[in-house]
Amino acid sequence: QVQLVESGGGLVQPGESLRLFCVASGSGFRINTMGWYRQTPGKQRELVARITVDGITDYTDSVKGRFTISRDNAKNTVYLQMNSLKPEDTAVYYCNCNAYDRINLSYNTYWGQGTQVTVSS
Repeated sequence: QVQLVESGGGLVQPGESLRLFCVASGSGFRINTMGWYRQTPGKQRELVARITVDGITDYTDSVKGRFTISRDNAKNTVYLQMNSLKPEDTAVYYCNCNAYDRINLSYNTYWGQGTQVTVSS
């Protein structure tokens, strides 16, 4: 079983930065791809960024050049550095990972509880 704990959200003004953290905990698993998704009222949850265990990244077009996803495999941690934040970035951000369960010999997807990011003047 994997648990994801997020932190780093908050209220900032346009143009400012935030750094999100997500730590995966548990035992008997190996995390593969990790990512960040976001959701606003009335919209479906969308991919923001994801990163493979080998460091290959993927970003949604609206955050390219502004956000950077990274990970520390030894700490089972994924980060999202968000620069030049815009009001349209306001959303609940969710940590996500795909992990291999060594006990049950299966892959599963896990989600964090979400952290609020609000960009407003």
